Amino acid sequence: METAMNIIKQNIFANDGKIDPITLEVLWTRLISAVDEAALTLHRTSFSTVVRESHDYTCMLLDTNGRAVAQASRSIPSFIGTLPMTVKAFLQKHPADTLSDGDVLICNDPWIGTGHLPDLTLAAPLFRKGKIIGFAGAIAHMSDIGGRRRSPDNREIYEEGLQIPILKIYESGNINSTLVDIICRNVRVPDEVLGDIHAMVGSCERMRHSLDEMLEEYDIDNISILAQNVIDRANSAMIRAINKIPNGSYTTDTWVDSLDADKPLLLRCRVDIHDDKIIVDFDGSSAQNDSPLNAVIGYTTAYTSYAIKCVLLPDVPNNEGVLSPIEVRAPYGSCLNVKYPAAVEARATIGHYSTSAVLNSLSLALPDKVPAESGIPLHGFTINGRLNDDKPFSGIFFFNGGQGARPGQDGISTLSFPTNVSNTPVEILERNFPLLFWEKTLLPRSAGEGKFRGGFGQRVVMEVTEAQRVSLSLLSQRLRFPPLGRQGGENGSCEKIELNGTAVQGGAPFEAQCGDVFVLELPGGGGFGSKAERDEALVKWDQDNYSLD
Repeated sequence: METAMNIIKQNIFANDGKIDPITLEVLWTRLISAVDEAALTLHRTSFSTVVRESHDYTCMLLDTNGRAVAQASRSIPSFIGTLPMTVKAFLQKHPADTLSDGDVLICNDPWIGTGHLPDLTLAAPLFRKGKIIGFAGAIAHMSDIGGRRRSPDNREIYEEGLQIPILKIYESGNINSTLVDIICRNVRVPDEVLGDIHAMVGSCERMRHSLDEMLEEYDIDNISILAQNVIDRANSAMIRAINKIPNGSYTTDTWVDSLDADKPLLLRCRVDIHDDKIIVDFDGSSAQNDSPLNAVIGYTTAYTSYAIKCVLLPDVPNNEGVLSPIEVRAPYGSCLNVKYPAAVEARATIGHYSTSAVLNSLSLALPDKVPAESGIPLHGFTINGRLNDDKPFSGIFFFNGGQGARPGQDGISTLSFPTNVSNTPVEILERNFPLLFWEKTLLPRSAGEGKFRGGFGQRVVMEVTEAQRVSLSLLSQRLRFPPLGRQGGENGSCEKIELNGTAVQGGAPFEAQCGDVFVLELPGGGGFGSKAERDEALVKWDQDNYSLD
């Protein structure tokens, strides 16, 4: 009797390269396991809180052309969207036939990467029997990259930290000590940064081992047939989903706070549906500005595509096949497609709204399938300085508003969306930084009411404790433009920030003093549907659990 493994081996190459569904599922599950093991390696061996606690990283398997094949189950949407673009740029400078086993490429160029300097992208070629069969890729947010971290008054990228062009940090297994010395000399916490880089390299090595074991077990020489099957099936699923949307053009305007209260930024988003293709055009959006509130086109494309996938095809693997029917356009020189050398470190503060803008336009075509606006973007505090014992510290941590109500369900409170970084426990923050948290609670009246209620925002009160110097930067949003309700649902709340009892807008970096107290109130998500239609059991639940009248 033939074993299941022998049957799978035979089926892989049967039927003119078309793998049957059962065999494909078995192999696909193994691929995901290999990438998840790599991500777990990165997580467990990392040094910084932004990787270890916030989970601000991803791992991905790509084919020999740099196309996305499989991603880790826990992945940042922007990283998923940009990593293939970066690997393709790697291949332009270092063609596959010039790479060797043991090479590891590195870069943090925002225009071919994730959109700002703190994110490092690594990729290692995967060899089998002397030939490249794909790439292991990893991205992680560093705790520091030098420069004026996330400073609202940055004007050019030169102020924002160390720029690393496409280089080899390992060549044939040998570390590039010159590059390592340059990185360590330009960051405030070199041990953390170098430790996270080594963790990323280790994750790529883990992926190589896991993939090699799988290929050996099934006697396969490469992943090309498997990758093509996965990509083709995902592409067919996306085309079927697009075909269900009525053809037409759907346009909305989404307003965003800038650092000039009198000049908000406009994201004009037109979604064109043409049978089996979607074109998203941001023509008419605001021009790039002299602040870090700018996004590169790769970052905009990643979060635009993510919004479409969330609505149309949330359960299908994210790869080249899903993305190819989606075209994203933004005028060169606009705030969503900036020119070098613009400041871009706060690209999330503007770029996350590309997701919201797309959802706003899609809601015109699919009114019963698009959730209300969320309390985006996530609020990031960047902190650095020296403790009283002269030890340097540097890091970034995040707080989240509430998710918008969904068609059929309430929104989730304090959920990170559209990115999915995790909450860092206050105990970890207090241990690593000169901070004391007095309060971290839900804001019951922050959520928009409706047939389905938005998720609640939160109130955070933190005090700066003793240190020689504490530099703290924050960029505020939703000060004037609350998360919109959908289909008759009410809007969520606006954001509020106070320093020592006085309202501030986060328009400048703070040199904080011992005893300074920050109060942060983040918005809840918008509601969905009329609140008059809300189920009485849900109304009672809110009254009993959140003291709502």
